[in-house]
Amino acid sequence: MLTLYYTPGTCALAVRIALEEAAAPHQLVRVDFAAGQQRTPEYLAINPKGRVPALVTPQGTLTETPALLAYVAQAFPQAGLAPADPYGFARMQEFHSYLASTVHVAHAHRPRASRWADEPEAQAAMQRKVPQNMTDCFQIIETHYLSEGPWVLGDQYSVADGYLFTVASWLKSDGVDIALFPKVHAHTQRMLQRPAVQRALA
Repeated sequence: MLTLYYTPGTCALAVRIALEEAAAPHQLVRVDFAAGQQRTPEYLAINPKGRVPALVTPQGTLTETPALLAYVAQAFPQAGLAPADPYGFARMQEFHSYLASTVHVAHAHRPRASRWADEPEAQAAMQRKVPQNMTDCFQIIETHYLSEGPWVLGDQYSVADGYLFTVASWLKSDGVDIALFPKVHAHTQRMLQRPAVQRALA
């Protein structure tokens, strides 16, 4: 049995979707960010970073969304949630790395600007830049990553699709109209039709 520590509205949703797609036996534990639960000694013992997601496995606890998605895909290979060949798997990891290191950081400058600056005027300047940065990021996703098929990896659905779906759901709050990106918008609509996504959102 796996245990996923999650908070609604975060990238933990991508892992929830992967677990549902894999039909992986798991339980959910909600971390209440508003109450500061992520900073309690109890949670820091699980994830010293004080963030979600964290996935407790029989071997130990894993953190960081790209790692969790790769774990679920490889732990449940019968679900076919990742390419088996090295090049295909690396392409998936390339996309995950871009979402984690660039897109997520661009988004986080709006709700968590205090991570990067203490001065209110500096935080406000970063926040004003978020819509442009997110637009630039999604233009790359639109033209480079959704150019070959209905899914991130072309014809093969993978855990990368749940990750994209999750990050794309932040566009509205970041002041960006998803309609600017027809392929991303169509991808979101396809994802909403998947039973595993519907269960993860329920």
